[in-house]
Amino acid sequence: MSKSVSTSAVKDMTVGSPVRLILGFAIPMLLGLLFQQFYSMVDAVIVGRCLGVDALAAVGSTGAVNFMVNGFVIGICSGFAIPVAQQFGAQDYSNMRRFVANAAWLAAIFALVMTVGISSLTWNILVWIKTPEDIIRQAYLYIVYIFLGIPATLLYNLLAGIIRSLGDSKTPVYFLVLSSILNIGLDLAFILGLKTGISGAAYATVLSQAVSGILCFFYMRKKFGILKIERDELRLSKGHVGTLCVIGIPMGLQYSITAIGSVIIQAAINSLGSVAVASVATAQKSSLLFCCPFDALGGTMATYTGQNAGAKKFERIEQGVRSATLLGSVYSLGAFILLFFFGEMIPRLFVDASETVVIRQAHQYLVISAMFFILLTFVNVWRFTIQGLGYSGLAVVAGVCEMIGRAFMGFVLVPIFGFKAICLASPVAWFLADLFLVPAFRFCIRRLKAQLDCEKACGSAAHKAVCRAHGAG
Repeated sequence: MSKSVSTSAVKDMTVGSPVRLILGFAIPMLLGLLFQQFYSMVDAVIVGRCLGVDALAAVGSTGAVNFMVNGFVIGICSGFAIPVAQQFGAQDYSNMRRFVANAAWLAAIFALVMTVGISSLTWNILVWIKTPEDIIRQAYLYIVYIFLGIPATLLYNLLAGIIRSLGDSKTPVYFLVLSSILNIGLDLAFILGLKTGISGAAYATVLSQAVSGILCFFYMRKKFGILKIERDELRLSKGHVGTLCVIGIPMGLQYSITAIGSVIIQAAINSLGSVAVASVATAQKSSLLFCCPFDALGGTMATYTGQNAGAKKFERIEQGVRSATLLGSVYSLGAFILLFFFGEMIPRLFVDASETVVIRQAHQYLVISAMFFILLTFVNVWRFTIQGLGYSGLAVVAGVCEMIGRAFMGFVLVPIFGFKAICLASPVAWFLADLFLVPAFRFCIRRLKAQLDCEKACGSAAHKAVCRAHGAG
C-alpha cells in the first residue's frame, strides 16, 4: 500500500480560502456533534420517562464528574492529534507516523491506569460532591460503568482525532451517527427489555462508543496508506512521547481543571435538592445541543491551526481565527433568540408536564446561558487555536480561570442567591477565560512570527536554534 497522500482521504488546510475550509471541516463535525447530543437527549428522555425523575436526577448529578474524567480523556486525545496535524502540514510523514504509534502506546497506558484508579474511587467521589441520599445509589450504578468504559472512550477519541488531523472530519461523524443509533437501540433493549435499570444506560453508551472506535480503526487501516507504520516507526521514542505529553496532558488537564469548577457547582446544585438537580440536568442536556457549533468550531481550529503552524503560515491562522469568531458570534445571537422565545418547550420532552418547577427552572437556565454564548465562542475558537499552535500550557491557565469563576459562584453566590447563581456560573467562567485567552493568542502568534523572521534572517541551523532558545530574540 502506497504511503503517498491520497487526496480523497485527507485534506490539506494550508491552502485555499480559510472561511471555506473552516466551514467545510466544521459542518460535518457539527452534524456529528448534533447527532451525538440528540441521542444523549433521547437517552435522558428514556431514563426520565421510563425510570422517573429520580433516575434522571441521578444521571444528571454525575455530569460534572463524568466531564472531569472523560474530558481529560478527550483532551489528551485531542492533544495527541496536534503533532500529527503539524507533521502532516510540514509533510514529514515518517515522523507523523511515529507520533501516531507513540500516541497509541500512551493511550493504552492511560486506559489501564485511569480505569482501575477512577472506578475504585467512584463511590467516594459521589459522597465528596454531596450527591443527595435519595439518588446516590442510582448515580453510582450509572457512572461506575461509564468509568469502566474509559478504554472505549480513549479508543474512539484517539482514532477520530488522528483521522481529523489529516483533514477528514466526515468519517468520524459517520461512525458516530451509527453508534448513536446503536446507543438508542441498546438503551431500549437494556432498560425496557432486560430491565437493567439505570445501569443499562451506561452499558449502551460504552458498547456503542466501543463500536465507533473499532470502526475507526478498520477504516484507517484500509483508507490511509500514509499511516501504514513500519516496524522501526512503531517503537517507543522518548522524544515523541515527551512531545505528546507536553501537548496532550495540558489539554487533558485543561478539561479536568475546568471540570473541577463544574464539580463545585454540581455540589452546590446537589445542596439545593433533587428538584434543582433534575432542573439543571434537563437544561444542560438541551444546552449541550445548542453548544455543538462552538465545539465544532473549536475542533476545526485545532486541526486548521496545527496544519498551518506546521507549514509556518501564521497569517492564515489569524484569518481563520477572525472567520471562526465571526461565524460563532452570528450563531450565538440566533441561538439566544430561539431559546428566549421557544426554550420552554424543550424541558417538556424530558419530564411530565406536571413537573412545573423543573420546567420553569430549566428554561431559566437555558435563557441565561444563551445570553452569553458569544463569550463561549471566544473560549472555544481562541483556546483551540492556541493549542493548535503548540502552547497547550496556556490553555491550562484558561481552564484555571474557568475553575475560579465557577468556584466563586458555587462557594459564595449560590448560598446567597440560589438557583439564579447556578445559571450564571458558566457565563462568569467564560468571561474570566476570555480575559486571558485573547491576549494569550496575540502573544503566541507574535512569538512564532518573530521566530520565523529570525530563522529566515539567520539562515544557518545553529542560528535557528539560538533564535528558538531565546524566543526569537
